[in-house]
Amino acid sequence: MAWRAYRQPTPRDWFDLLGADITALPQLRQSVLELMEELPMPVTGLGATQMRMLELISVGDAGPFDLFPGEHSRNRRRAFGYWQVGELLDELADCPEPLMPGLREGPFTLAMHEDRERLECYRRSRLKLTALGQAVLAGTEDFSRHNPIRRWWGGTELINDRLWRWNPASRALIAPASLGS
Repeated sequence: MAWRAYRQPTPRDWFDLLGADITALPQLRQSVLELMEELPMPVTGLGATQMRMLELISVGDAGPFDLFPGEHSRNRRRAFGYWQVGELLDELADCPEPLMPGLREGPFTLAMHEDRERLECYRRSRLKLTALGQAVLAGTEDFSRHNPIRRWWGGTELINDRLWRWNPASRALIAPASLGS
């Protein structure tokens, strides 16, 4: 039931798991919430992992691998794996109006990892927030108003015209305006 819900073209079925009897899988409720938090937020247009990346960059002296989750990392968010986190970081840096300059090399692919020089150049990158990055982090700008979004969240293709959002404060799923509620 959970796998089928996550693969749907909208996040509605996944959201509906919060009201379903899922006690047979004790960790599923927390997983549902963590993945809902990865949908773009109403104000910023970014999910929780990308917002955490911006927070860590704002502290200063951050390299790309400082932003990856891990046991000894300041980033404790583990909703996504290694490759997906790299793609989320690319999305913030490689766009028309980047939120952070300084990410050298990329994109975050196996080809980059197989080239020792490119990987080392990537590792040595020092990141800082642009004015837009600071505004998104402050909640006064929306990433999607300045940059294209095109990625998958389960079976849902998130694009600017069909951007499902999640309000973590009210735990509300917000349908794209083009679909209505």
